[in-house]
Amino acid sequence: MEHAFILASEALKAGEVPIGCVFVYKGTVIAEGRNEVNSFKNASNHAEIVAIRKLERWCLTNNLKLDQILSECDVYVTVEPCIMCAAALRFVLPRQPRSIVFGAKNERFGGCGSVADIDRCPAGPNSALSCTAGVEEARAVSMLKQFYTQENPNAPAEVRNIKRPVLEKVQYI
Repeated sequence: MEHAFILASEALKAGEVPIGCVFVYKGTVIAEGRNEVNSFKNASNHAEIVAIRKLERWCLTNNLKLDQILSECDVYVTVEPCIMCAAALRFVLPRQPRSIVFGAKNERFGGCGSVADIDRCPAGPNSALSCTAGVEEARAVSMLKQFYTQENPNAPAEVRNIKRPVLEKVQYI
């Protein structure tokens, strides 16, 4: 988790939402990512997606297949994966990781229980994701507060520093 926080700190210094993500396989970090949305002007460059791309490259370099290693990978993220990232971790990869450990809950966009239960929704061939929340939560929240007290120079002027309401949790039928 410490490595994920180092990446989150780098993201904060770069003017990004401070989120870091690492994939750990057999006790070794094999892929990492931090938010790069503003840097590359690409809304999908969340820490988890960046880490997934690097994980794919790591597998190619090491002549391994994703589905061979994912069931032995643990993912550490400083903030609960958003709905998009939770769906990528659950459904897009050929297998889901063994576990996801995260710090702060994401009350606006969280896909592992805060807004949607992508980790447990009944669709798809995979069993529920194993998610552990609240690891170093205060530290993650502190970093988010630092980010949100500064102004995002990439945001349109009319929406800068506007407080948005928390979304209601999505219910599956």
